[in-house]
Amino acid sequence: MPMALGPDLLLVAGSFTAFRLLNRGVERLVPPPPSARRNRWKWRNIWTSLAHSVLSGGGALAGFCLYPGLHEDLVGTHPPGAHSLVAVSVGYFLEDFVDMLCNQKLHQSWELLFHHSVVIVCFGIAVLLHQYVGFALVALLVEINSIFLHLRQILLMADLVHTTCYRLNSIINLGTYVVFRIATLAWMTRWLFLNQQHVPLATYTVGTVGMAIMTPMNLILFYRLLRSDFFKSNRGTHRKKEE
Repeated sequence: MPMALGPDLLLVAGSFTAFRLLNRGVERLVPPPPSARRNRWKWRNIWTSLAHSVLSGGGALAGFCLYPGLHEDLVGTHPPGAHSLVAVSVGYFLEDFVDMLCNQKLHQSWELLFHHSVVIVCFGIAVLLHQYVGFALVALLVEINSIFLHLRQILLMADLVHTTCYRLNSIINLGTYVVFRIATLAWMTRWLFLNQQHVPLATYTVGTVGMAIMTPMNLILFYRLLRSDFFKSNRGTHRKKEE
């Protein structure tokens, strides 16, 4: 572990820097529409998050295809590509944590800051110990749904709520939410319970606490999405709340 600590930290730092640079330059690549110009920080933040979701969610799927042994041993198997992807994600979550801390009021972001703290600790253990990489990769499958969550926010900010694109994204968003977020978290919780005797107490405690925090948060968000996108006749009202 000590020999690998330097490169691991460098990869995390490099990822943090890369996402920070992307955040600073995203407006040049995707200029905000007039409706989003009053909240330029959020526009940059969402596009940066979308880039991470595409990278990590797609990478997690590719990881399980390229390394079939991962699903058989979520603890000891740590292919270089999968391990690097988890390290890159740690760098992103650190960058997003700092970005929210600097640009958003605490009462508006405390839930995400808390979520990011749990993820950074859990993924950090996987990166530094070179263990539980497969388990972390399962967690990154959640990012497949995050792609559509971020697209939803972009469409809201662009004032494209009453469009076919928004409606289609809402349907895909809820479908991927059930498959890649709720079902994935349920599977991870079940895996921890069944493998309790093979997991060190400290790691098991961190994982259990993480699942106990994220599961209700995700169920609450699912309810909010369902209510906002499918059970409200006037979607324009929730646009203001989310911005």
